[in-house]
Amino acid sequence: MNLKDLKYLVALADTGHFGRAAERTFVSQPTLSAQVKKLEEYLGVKLVERQPKNVQLTEVGKQIVARARRMLNEGDEIIALARHNADPLAGKLKLGLIPTIGPYLLPRVMLKIRRALPHLGLMLYEHQTEALLKRLRDGELDLGIMALPAAQQGLESRALYAEPFTVALPNNHPLALKSTIKVHDLKGQTLLLLEDGHCMREHAPSACALERARNIAFQGTSLHTLVMMAANGLGVTLAPEKSA
Repeated sequence: MNLKDLKYLVALADTGHFGRAAERTFVSQPTLSAQVKKLEEYLGVKLVERQPKNVQLTEVGKQIVARARRMLNEGDEIIALARHNADPLAGKLKLGLIPTIGPYLLPRVMLKIRRALPHLGLMLYEHQTEALLKRLRDGELDLGIMALPAAQQGLESRALYAEPFTVALPNNHPLALKSTIKVHDLKGQTLLLLEDGHCMREHAPSACALERARNIAFQGTSLHTLVMMAANGLGVTLAPEKSA
């Protein structure tokens, strides 16, 4: 028994068809059928029920496939570990970002990352700050990009860049003529903010000051939604410069 035989069996379980399983594993149908038969003979059990137009796993076949998937995943991890040893910047990297950074930072850097690190498998996840921190501490993520300050117990951090806040408002708004807008300029304006849980409510002193002083007209889950509402004259909102 070898990993290749297990790949044939798993492909057969996924497709339910010898021909499609053969296509997936890049072998001929007779080769795949013969290898599955040899695996059955080696194990001494029947793994599949062969029918004219359909293939069904036996009960023991289902149990073996479940374990085969784990073995194949472990095999992939062994290969990744070996490649990482040869090239530390190869393999998988699980990266989490907060929603107010991910959509605006990633398009600027992903192409450069792919060109510079062609063997790096970057897996991207989007979470609010607290969920991202938890997944980092639980080992579900390797790296997180979020706004500081944030609770860093048990984590290492490094500042990547500083970014000013901008005010999103309609082109015909009186404040649009100003090159710089201060907090007191926004007094009396209808304020649009992200809902609780988004770090921008905590990391933007201007937003906090305005929230205490003004009625909040709308709380959204998407920064893009708030910006579009502001552009259509429904209020004003604060946004990181890269989102502009």
